[in-house]
This record gives sequence, C-alpha cells and structure tokens, in this order.
Amino acid sequence: MAFVVFVSTMSFTINLHYCGDTLVETSIFNKDKGCGMEMEKPSTEGCSITKKKCCDDKQLAIEGQDELQLQFDKITFEQQVFIASFVHTYIYLFEGLDNNVSSYEEYKPPLVIRRIYKIDETYLI
Repeated sequence: MAFVVFVSTMSFTINLHYCGDTLVETSIFNKDKGCGMEMEKPSTEGCSITKKKCCDDKQLAIEGQDELQLQFDKITFEQQVFIASFVHTYIYLFEGLDNNVSSYEEYKPPLVIRRIYKIDETYLI
C-alpha cells in the first residue's frame, strides 16, 4: 500500500530529444545530452533568411497527486454495502466441515480367500 501511495504522489518529467522526426534520446529526472548537432546562434547581420534548427527538445511533465484523503468523513450507501458484504464474505470464507466425512465408512472391504494374481498366472516351460 505504501508503494501505491508513493507512486501516485510522485511527479516526474520525461525529456525527449528529436533530430528531425526521429527520437534520438529519452531521459527521466534529468536533462538529456542531445545528439551533438545543436546549432550555435547564427549571426543574422545582413541576412533576411535564417536556417531552422534540425533538433527539437520536448518535455513531458507528469504531475502526481498533491492531496491525500487520510480520513473518511462521508461514506456513501453503496460503499457501506460493499464493505459489509466484503467482511461477511471474508468471515465465512474459511468455514468448512467440522470433521472429514467419508462415504466409504459403511462399506466393508471384500474378503480375499485366494490370491487372485496367482490363479491367473501362466508359466512358460
């Protein structure tokens, strides 16, 4: 249960580095290094056209839950019915027969007069 609470309240970011349209690098919790093709700031003096960068960085932020409900002040009727049926089912789950009843107690085993396997044996001479 502690693990579920920990994971549901944890926030983290995923950094993605694209070169063109292909994903080159992914990192969690820290900044990605890149592919080494980053452009320096080009000088735009006397130039009306600037070259577009081929690399792109994207960042996905996954926010965790900030508030935990530590106490139950209001329980709906459906929740009460579920809790009552769960407890009732769990209590009677382990009840079984008090003694091990065998249906063969009234029958007696057959009386063996002769050894049947000896009667059916055949010997080759």
